[in-house]
Amino acid sequence: MPTYIHQWPSWPHFTWDKDIIAPLLADVKYRQGRLLGRMEGLGFTLKEEANLQTLTIDVIKSSEIEGEILNPEQVRSSIAKRLGLDVAGIVEVIDRNVEGVVEMMLDATQHYQELLTDERLFGWHAALFPSGRSGMYKIVTGQYRNNQKEDPMQVVSGALGREQVHFEAPGSEKLEQEMKLFLHWLNHETRTDAILKAAVAHLWFVTIHPFDDGNGRIARAITDMLLSRADMNPQRFYSMSSQIRAERKAYYDILESTQKDDLDITGWLQWFLNCLTKALENTAETLASVLKKARFWEILATVNLNDRQRKMLNLMLDNFEGKITSAKWAKITRSSQDTAGRDINDLLVKGVLLKENAGGRSTSYLLAEV
Repeated sequence: MPTYIHQWPSWPHFTWDKDIIAPLLADVKYRQGRLLGRMEGLGFTLKEEANLQTLTIDVIKSSEIEGEILNPEQVRSSIAKRLGLDVAGIVEVIDRNVEGVVEMMLDATQHYQELLTDERLFGWHAALFPSGRSGMYKIVTGQYRNNQKEDPMQVVSGALGREQVHFEAPGSEKLEQEMKLFLHWLNHETRTDAILKAAVAHLWFVTIHPFDDGNGRIARAITDMLLSRADMNPQRFYSMSSQIRAERKAYYDILESTQKDDLDITGWLQWFLNCLTKALENTAETLASVLKKARFWEILATVNLNDRQRKMLNLMLDNFEGKITSAKWAKITRSSQDTAGRDINDLLVKGVLLKENAGGRSTSYLLAEV
């Protein structure tokens, strides 16, 4: 009996119990339709805001699954710049690794209808590792792994020195044929439901594990690409990666058990659809934040504000980390301390800002409930 799923003679002909999967899929589609309907009623600007928030969360959480912590403001700024959005708090200097993962995610979601090819995957991989290194180790970038001395490729999780081996991927000598089959199926197979196709593609790609590193992030980008196809919409309003991050242990457990079973992947599809259901449910927080921002500006529609004040209020509405002081106000708006003080005092008088208790140089301000 084979040890791993890819060693079965009938690989990669997956099967599943349609009676078990059908009701789960129907529930996902119902929730998906409701969400997209609600978002359609928000208007262009609010949809852009929700898309920006969701993509930012998606990029951050996908990297966190691999133990990489990205700067949220840099991620948000990189996405906003690439989408041409005028938002507050843009960071000018952004790390190359942040730019790389954002570039990959936006290519996957904004161009979801394009074919996925070897070259496109190589571009994603090179973008993830702009220095040609993963941590301290030099890796082969922009091409599939080809060092047979390093076979078998082991799929692991956990910190250095405490890694847990989940399964072994196909040998590098098989990669050309494995990827040829995978990409042909992904680009041309039309009988499988679009959401189930995202689930199968995720599992299939992770099983092949064609790159030296970055396979998990690329698998999740492929998933988002196919979910965008299922939505027929480049804008993202729910984050599968965020939910996978919340269920990280269960994610690796189901991957491991599926890899060590036969080609009936009913269990994997159940887990994926349940995870997607929770991701759709959890959009309420993002939507609430966007609607709160909309209500805030609706109430202040008749209040006379300058550009600096609008910029800072938007920044505070976006859950700016840390406390807002006059010094920070001056630095972010590139104004003098006196100008910052006048801006703040004007908003205090108008009841838009509140002064926190501490006084002196440490005085800070927060948004009032307008």
